[in-house]
Amino acid sequence: MAESGIWRGAQRLIGTPLNLCLCRNVREEPVAERYDLTVLGAGPGGYVAAIRGAQLGLRVAIVEREDVGGVCLNWGCIPTKSLLASAAAFSSARSAEAFGVRVDGASPDVAAMFERKDRVVSKLRAGVGSLLKKRAVDLYTGEGTLGGQGLVEVAGSDGVTTIESDKVILATGSAPLVPSVFPYDGRRVITSREALAMTELPESLLVIGAGAVGLEFAGLYATLGVAVTVVEMLPEILPGEDPSAARLLKAALKKLGIDVRPGTKVESIEVKGGSVVTALADGSAVETAVVLLAMGRRPSIDESGIAASGVAVENGAVRVDDRMETSLDGVYAIGDLVGGWLLAHVASREGIVAASQVAGRDVRMSYAAVPRCTYTHPEVASVGTTEAEAREAGVDLRTGRFPFAASGKATAEGEGHGFVKVLSDGATGRILGGVIVGPRASDLIHELTLAVEARLTVDQVANMIHAHPTLAEAVMEACEAVEGLSVHSL
Repeated sequence: MAESGIWRGAQRLIGTPLNLCLCRNVREEPVAERYDLTVLGAGPGGYVAAIRGAQLGLRVAIVEREDVGGVCLNWGCIPTKSLLASAAAFSSARSAEAFGVRVDGASPDVAAMFERKDRVVSKLRAGVGSLLKKRAVDLYTGEGTLGGQGLVEVAGSDGVTTIESDKVILATGSAPLVPSVFPYDGRRVITSREALAMTELPESLLVIGAGAVGLEFAGLYATLGVAVTVVEMLPEILPGEDPSAARLLKAALKKLGIDVRPGTKVESIEVKGGSVVTALADGSAVETAVVLLAMGRRPSIDESGIAASGVAVENGAVRVDDRMETSLDGVYAIGDLVGGWLLAHVASREGIVAASQVAGRDVRMSYAAVPRCTYTHPEVASVGTTEAEAREAGVDLRTGRFPFAASGKATAEGEGHGFVKVLSDGATGRILGGVIVGPRASDLIHELTLAVEARLTVDQVANMIHAHPTLAEAVMEACEAVEGLSVHSL
């Protein structure tokens, strides 16, 4: 049985007994540490779960083989957004004359952009480490593996450490999908991780996969002057998103100079000296300096002893219930490991649910209002039910749409492209979902996310006074448009 909170508090006052000392390198004999909760993986799901567990009074350990923050902070969300911000600054400098500002000789300093990206990542990574430390979460660096009942083994640089734990949360994430037939070498044929480590721009780039990751990298490199081609096997880019949003984004990408080819399957990839030749199913071939594989990710179920533990796996992911508990008693799983929405914010919420359950709180997971964002220019964001899903379910669907071209704030900022679309149930007026394409869509989507989560109606959102001039007025006007009452659009 784990020590009580009172006993742990007394230890802090009078000193930790030798056999419980956290200074593992000075023990005279190996004695397993004991925790209420051990988290395997310190990504956005794992570290959030660890902190919430500590906040709720649990003694928590977290195991990470690389850097805290996981893929999102170190090789995904944060570094890409940092580089996209640099690219946006360069783009703004080039178009500054339209705003009455003359900027001569603007050019991208790619090395400096990547240095800035590294500084941003380092700062945030240090912040996560500080949060864990201040919450008294013990960080073990090494490869964590599920052992026997209640045991976790950590293989680190100084050997193997055994942890005893009442409960375990698996948060080992995912890995890029890399078909074995493709000659992935990390230099000419790369994934997003290698793309974020490059400090020199390739002359040309082929992106395979037109989901959020592929399109963000395509926009980044094209803005910086790289010749970019994007191929997508499915009929349209941004598979699963609103078709009208995908069409508008495709037009914007083409205007940027990107060769966008949906409905195109890759037959083979061959590295030839200093270039890569990609043969396509339509009989054509594309020769580029680099090929970026952006076809999605797969849950890491083959790591950390997960497969050998006997935990139930379904469709390549760990099966969990709405409490995030697996088929093994006391073992929970969160994040990309459980499939579904492979998004950092979903992982964080799942981590909070799992840690709350471990602490005795009955919190359940719901996926009814998950915001989905693509950080291209323009941005694309959506939430809730899609139009296709609503019609397939036989819903009396009513939609309202407001263009940013009719928004005073968007026009003043030179961002008049895009729209807000609201989907509602005609019988009840309840907002079922929404789509935003345009400036700061990833921020604006949260008003509709709240509406979906709280089961608000279009009238309730439309009748709320929105400040003028703001981009958020477009959400109000789209809600009014459901009933044909938008003032500023026809």
